[in-house]
Amino acid sequence: MGLKIGLTGGIGSGKSYVAKVFKALGVPFYDADKEAKELMNTNSAIKNALILEFGKQVYDIEGHLDRAYLASQVFRDKERLDKLNAIVHPIVIQHGEDWALSQNFPYSLKEAALLFESGSYKKLDYTILVTAPTDMRIARVMQRDTITREEVLDRINKQLPDEEKQKLADFIIVNDGLTPLLPQILPLHKQFLEGQKT
Repeated sequence: MGLKIGLTGGIGSGKSYVAKVFKALGVPFYDADKEAKELMNTNSAIKNALILEFGKQVYDIEGHLDRAYLASQVFRDKERLDKLNAIVHPIVIQHGEDWALSQNFPYSLKEAALLFESGSYKKLDYTILVTAPTDMRIARVMQRDTITREEVLDRINKQLPDEEKQKLADFIIVNDGLTPLLPQILPLHKQFLEGQKT
C-alpha cells in the first residue's frame, strides 16, 4: 500500500485545479466531497440516519436526497450541521480508507474541503494545503457560482481559517496566479513516488 496524501484548501483556493495536475501525473484520486454526495444517495446507514434526524422528506419518492431541503435544515444551525457531519463524515472517511488500500501506486491523493475539520487528516501520511489571497478567492467564487461578495465571505467564515490549517498542513501550495504551480507540485510528486516518510 502506498502513501496516503490529503489535499485541501478553502473555498476558491483552486484546490480542484491542483488536483487536476496530480491526476494528469497519473496519481489515483479520491474526491471526498463527490463521494459523500454519492454515498448520501446509496449508503443505507447514512440514509436511515438522515431520515431519523431530518425526517422522511429529506429523500424524494425515488429515494434521492433533497439537497435543498437538507440545506434549509442546516443553514445557520450549527448544531444540526454538526449532526449531519457526524452522520456522513465517518462513513466517507472509511470509504476513502478502503479505496486507498485498493490502489496499486506509490501514493494516492484524497481531496476534501473539510480534511482538517472532519479529522480525516489524522489517517493520512501527509497533507497539502492550497492557499490563495482572500480577495482572489472571493473573486473566483463570485464568478464560478454567480453569488455576492457577502455570500462568499459567509462561506469562507464557516471554514477553518487558513492560519489554522497551515499549522496542521505538511506542505503548502500557493495558488495566487503569480507563483508557478508545477515547480511546487513536481518535487512533492517525486518525493511521494519515492515513498519517503520524512
